[in-house]
Amino acid sequence: MRFEKRTPQLRLKLEGWRSRVVLGLVALGFAVLGGRAFYLQGMNTGFLQAKGEARYGRVLEMPASRGQVRDRNGQPLAISTAVESIYASPDDVEVDEKKLARLADTLGVDAAELRQKFANKDRQFVFLKRQISPEQAVRVMELGVPGVFQQREYRRYYPAGEVMAHVVGFTGIDDNGQEGIELAQQKRLAGVPGSRKVIKDRKGRIVEDVGSQRAPKDGEAITLSIDQRLQFLAHRELKAAVEANRAKGGSIVILDAKTGEVLALVNQPDYNPNNRTAVTGKQTRNRSVTDVYEPGSTMKPFTVAEALETGVVKPTTLVQTGAGQMQLAGWTINDTHANGTLTVAQVIQKSSNIGTAKIQLQMPPERMGTFYKELGFGSVPATGFPGEAKGLMRPWATWKPIEMATMSYGHGIGVSVLQIARAYTIFTNEGQLLPLSLVKREDKPLGRPLISRDTAGEVTAMMELAVMPGGTAPRAQVPGYRVAGKTGTAHKPENGGYAEHKYVSSFVGFGPVTNPRFIVAVMIDEPGLAKYYGGDVGAPVFSSVMGSALRMLSVPPDAPATLNVKVDPSPALTPAKGVEG
Repeated sequence: MRFEKRTPQLRLKLEGWRSRVVLGLVALGFAVLGGRAFYLQGMNTGFLQAKGEARYGRVLEMPASRGQVRDRNGQPLAISTAVESIYASPDDVEVDEKKLARLADTLGVDAAELRQKFANKDRQFVFLKRQISPEQAVRVMELGVPGVFQQREYRRYYPAGEVMAHVVGFTGIDDNGQEGIELAQQKRLAGVPGSRKVIKDRKGRIVEDVGSQRAPKDGEAITLSIDQRLQFLAHRELKAAVEANRAKGGSIVILDAKTGEVLALVNQPDYNPNNRTAVTGKQTRNRSVTDVYEPGSTMKPFTVAEALETGVVKPTTLVQTGAGQMQLAGWTINDTHANGTLTVAQVIQKSSNIGTAKIQLQMPPERMGTFYKELGFGSVPATGFPGEAKGLMRPWATWKPIEMATMSYGHGIGVSVLQIARAYTIFTNEGQLLPLSLVKREDKPLGRPLISRDTAGEVTAMMELAVMPGGTAPRAQVPGYRVAGKTGTAHKPENGGYAEHKYVSSFVGFGPVTNPRFIVAVMIDEPGLAKYYGGDVGAPVFSSVMGSALRMLSVPPDAPATLNVKVDPSPALTPAKGVEG
């Protein structure tokens, strides 16, 4: 067939070979297109489907509800409430200036901020405002702005506010734990989010669910060992004590004397986890767990316990403390009074630094270093709480005699309030040290025997003398109950030495003596008034907390109220430079 015979125009313009070339090229083009179509639709269908899904398909995350945190009696300490967040797909947003202004006003944000977020068309997802109320979200969606959507999220709420703040901690805006139990138990509390695969139309509206859905798995609820009633009590008493003494801060820890569970743990200053707009790191620090201090004479019972255990002394052994001063390697060790000759029991009752130093120096450093280590000093308490301090204790092999002497009355060693409270479990459990727990226990844990039952009883009797008339802490007495404990007063370290007028006042004790129920450790940081001794500052707080706790939990009294002696409100203690108990 010749084209020039049928089409005069071609006959005039194209030669025969040229028309065949054009025809061949057209045929080749169709062949390429056919091959490409066969390749895409017959051999590589996934590519087109992926492109289509990328354009119209979305995988939406279905958030999991965070698990509750409860106290040991089931009271909620941290709960999640449903809130709404508003987000946009900038490429789908269609909004004029008038509607933009209304959207910004309804959201409570700046219009320029929204305009900037909408300008980035490369992003498929951008939050406009998070965690707003459902009512506000409804008003936003009623504006009908294409490309603007809402999403369900959860916000944490803490019913007990500042009272539980240092224990429970808080979460960030993404619902991840930032402090406290919320951080320590993040994996258990968070749960696993689900997903939902959908198809959206050009305006971003969901028109169809496709594919499988994965349901979210909500986080686990965690029951703490904390008793909210005791926590409120400790918080109230500590706050009052810090204010009354114009102190820099303070901590109280209450332990179950038989299980090692932490029943209360409070600090000052505190903060409200529900409103953290002006919260500082100083407020959020859980001092009783993360900070260390020199415990002062609250260490003395351990010195005497080990000396009794090794047979170095007996409770009736006489110790010469002289006129209240002792020279050792060029250093002076002071007592607040000239006590002369004391029995070992009186060394604890009178809190003699010289007495405990002389007892300590009769034992080899390795023995005391090992004992302190077994008590948990120098290692973390292992409650799982974030930032636990392990304390400060140098290896025993480097100890000098003066260091051994000062450690016997709590200087030259650093502990946390939680550590010292735990160490006292050897006196409430017949010589066994208990592991601590911030999570409620169903059974009593196995303790680790460190001293004998007899030694624990003998030291307890000495500490009971300390709260009786003639001791350093008669203000620690609790009407109707027998209690035992030890005061602590220590100068604060500063600039490589000790500050002249800065102290840490403390008291650690337990009760009732006949069947211990609670261990209470009190630490007041830098009391600002004239009184700073543990017997004046820490002991009254112990008395108030212990007495209220015993009555609150209906613990039977083990002594008639008349047995307790009314305490002189102004005990005749005279300040002394140096250290005492």
